[in-house]
Order: sequence, then structure tokens, then C-alpha cells
Amino acid sequence: MAKPMAKKSGVVNALEYLSQTDKHPIPAVCAIFGDDAFLKSEVLAAIRRHVLEGDDSFSLTTFTGKEAQLREVLDALATVSLFGGGRRLVIVEEADPFVTEYRSQLEDYVAKPAKGGVLVLDVKTWPGNTRLAKAVAADGLAIECKTPAERQLKSWLVERAKAEHQVRLDAAAADALLELVPPELGILVQEVAKLALMAGDGQVIDVKLVRENVGGWRARTTWDMIDAAADGRAAAALAQLDRLIAAGEKPHGLLPQMASSLRRFATAMELIEAADARRQRLPLRNALSQAGVLPFKLNDAERQLRQIGRARAKQLTRWLLAADLAIKSHNSADDAARIELERLIVRLAAESHQEGARQGAGRRPTLDASSSVLPASS
Repeated sequence: MAKPMAKKSGVVNALEYLSQTDKHPIPAVCAIFGDDAFLKSEVLAAIRRHVLEGDDSFSLTTFTGKEAQLREVLDALATVSLFGGGRRLVIVEEADPFVTEYRSQLEDYVAKPAKGGVLVLDVKTWPGNTRLAKAVAADGLAIECKTPAERQLKSWLVERAKAEHQVRLDAAAADALLELVPPELGILVQEVAKLALMAGDGQVIDVKLVRENVGGWRARTTWDMIDAAADGRAAAALAQLDRLIAAGEKPHGLLPQMASSLRRFATAMELIEAADARRQRLPLRNALSQAGVLPFKLNDAERQLRQIGRARAKQLTRWLLAADLAIKSHNSADDAARIELERLIVRLAAESHQEGARQGAGRRPTLDASSSVLPASS
């Protein structure tokens, strides 16, 4: 599908692997790392098909990283199913704590793995300079599941439309799709599938078809609301929220869309804090890019994160979690859930405005507008 990328330091890009799975045999140990949940699910599904050769659930065992014991994992790898045939597949999900606890033993296992077993470590981070990562790169397979850059994402969507749906996605239509839909691979794939049905086999998905059938004014209004809140314009954001609610949108559906953008700000802030701890300076634009912000949104995102400020950016994950828990429990009714969204908008926008006023009064700014980086916390 997407144009293959060269394997570098034993790491394969997820899009490369998915486009040419036959060129990447599954070894005894695989590491799947990154923060793109959709790509991870696609890669795991492909590995299951290749290793199990069908719906062979008797030969599959799944563990959770926080609870997994190395002895149980190794036993599962070495046990031959009475009902299933072929290789054994053992997946450790959210395996970061498992890898941390058993790193040295895993290094030994990579050197002498169980015959007929495949161990898959699903982790968020996978530093390439560790002995375990180097061992997997040499004798196993590491697949990076990171949201692709805009250019690669467009190419992949075009290729997927052709391979999966037998339609041609026009390049300009791909641009329009990225403008109207959040840069989430799962959502984009669903939209391409819907457009392919509308276009018909062998036809073209053009800009007109995209603009008439993707998102519409509600999608644009949702992203306008998020941009207004991040820019510190609370009144405008609340007005957009009112329009969406009046049109029938549910607060429970709007929060995930807000979270998809705001979490990128939180991730960028975490990267900057980590750089500060190492006494390094990470340019704000670089942090946002590493957090998954697409290139055509970087200018806006950089301005918005400066407006939000360091203190609030560090609180974003907690605010989003609190709002999510509230609308799923004590504030699950529509009216109460709406109040949670309003509270989130006011926290994000109004406090930014207050901070701007304090800066104007001569207090030390949280963000240095003349610099490309966020200064260290005071």
C-alpha cells in the first residue's frame, strides 16, 4: 500500500509492515510500540492472521502487563495446544511494566526463544539504545505504530482506497479529508470506506464528494469550538457548543473529539518537561510534531499551546479524565454532561485569559512568546 520504507536499526514502520506483510516473516519475539491505537490494532490483527493461520483461538494467550508473571508467559509460549495447530502466540498488552520488571530475563529469552512460540510485547515506549531493543532488532521484529506525517498519511489513504475498496482517492480529496476530519487513522479509514461506497467500484473520490459527505458543518463547528477554547476565546467556544447541542449532538460524543486534540498538547508538554529534566531545550514546534500534530496544523497548535500555558497544559490530562469520569457516572444526563464540557472550556480558555492579564500586570509569563521553547517551570 504505502511506499515501503527502508528498515532502519531493526525497526519497521507500521505502514510498511501492513503494506507488505509477506516480506516480514514473524520471528519468535516482536515488539509493537507507539501511541497510535488504530495502527497497533491493525498490526496485531495481521500478526494473528500470519501466526495462527485463521481463527485458532486455542493457540492464542493474552496477558496484561501489570499482572503478567514471566513464568506464566514462558509456560504459555512452551505449551502446545491440544486443539490448535501450528505456532503458539502470546501477546502481553500494555507491557511497559512487564518489560521493566523482567528486562534481563527477556534479553535471555530473545537469545534462546521457545520453539514454535511467538511473543508479542505491546508497549508504548521502546528506547532503541537498550540491550533488549537491540536484541529484538537483531533477532526479532520491532514495529513502530506512530501516527504518520501528513504526506505519508495522504499517500497511505490513497493506496488503501485502491487496495481495499477499488476506488481512486484524488490527492486534492485527501487534502480535503484531512481538513474536515481529525487526524485519527481509525476515523479516516471509516470515512474512506463510506466514500468508496458512495463513489462505487472503479470510480473516483473527488473533492466535491468529500465536502458534501464528510463531517459537514458539525465537524467544522466542533473543531472551531476546540480552536476557540485553545485560543482563549471562551465565549466563542461556548457559542459553538450551544450550536452543536441544539443541532442534536451529544456531549458524550463531543468530549472524545475535544480530547483527541487536547491530549496532543498534554503530550507535547510532557516531552518538554522531560527535556527540561535532562537540562535540554526542546523547541515547542518539535514537541508538538512529536506529539502527533500534523504539519499543516503546527502553526495554530504552537500559538494555542503558548496561549494555554505550561501550568494548564500540565493539567490537561487530569481535566480530561475528570470530565470523562463525570459524564460516565454522576453527570451522565445530557444537561449535566454539557456542564462538564462547559467547565472544561472555561478552564482552558478563561484561565488562559486571566494569565494573560497577570502577564500584562508585570508578572513573570508562563510562556516566553519570543522564544521557540517553553521555559522551565518557576
